[in-house]
Amino acid sequence: MARAADTVKKTRPPIAPLDAIDRVQQVSEALANYIAHTDMQTGERLPAERELMEALGVGRSTIREVIGRFQALGVMETRKGSGTYLLKPISSATIHMPLMLNTSGLRDALLQTLEVRRGLEVEAAVMAARRRTPEDLKDIEAKLNEMERVHLSKGTSGPEDLLFHLAIYDATHNPLFRQLLEQMREAFERFWSRPFDRPDFARRSFPFHRTLFNAIVAQDTEAARRETLKILDVVEDDIKEMSR
Repeated sequence: MARAADTVKKTRPPIAPLDAIDRVQQVSEALANYIAHTDMQTGERLPAERELMEALGVGRSTIREVIGRFQALGVMETRKGSGTYLLKPISSATIHMPLMLNTSGLRDALLQTLEVRRGLEVEAAVMAARRRTPEDLKDIEAKLNEMERVHLSKGTSGPEDLLFHLAIYDATHNPLFRQLLEQMREAFERFWSRPFDRPDFARRSFPFHRTLFNAIVAQDTEAARRETLKILDVVEDDIKEMSR
């Protein structure tokens, strides 16, 4: 006779549903597959934005974000008034997957990402100070002025702060800086999305963005390094303080 315990049906937790696939990642893979299956070659023009929107069933902002990421990776180029062109043949198998952190805590994710930011941004600031052109300085200053405008009117600056740092990356004239950022975009963007629901996060770093710009203008590499570290030290202090 079977034991009573053997006849009792075990209760198991339900299988958790899968998260929705990221729309940008879906479109990236679909576009890469299209390029591979049609044997598109370097120099050929991609379908127009409207055609991609209709074929993939997504909005213009999604298409532009995907194209922007491919541009940052150096495989596409958009020419004003002409369209987007392929610079290097790609497929879904050759697209770099974004680097992700497997951590449940925001504090740990931010601190780990900050370690990478410190290495990248200090070196980027030094390279920008050495290599910046007059056009680079105009771009960086425009981004800084907008960041300061938003900060003074709202008390915080999110995307504007990110755009300032991206302009410095571009001033290095080394595309790998931008490519590395694109690979870690989701992790990096946590710093500009009101972490800990605090609009005042890293607010104390605000003045050092102007002094960093001044160092780049003066081509003072040591000052650029120093001012970048001041910004990131404030960020680290706020992560530790706000996560207690």
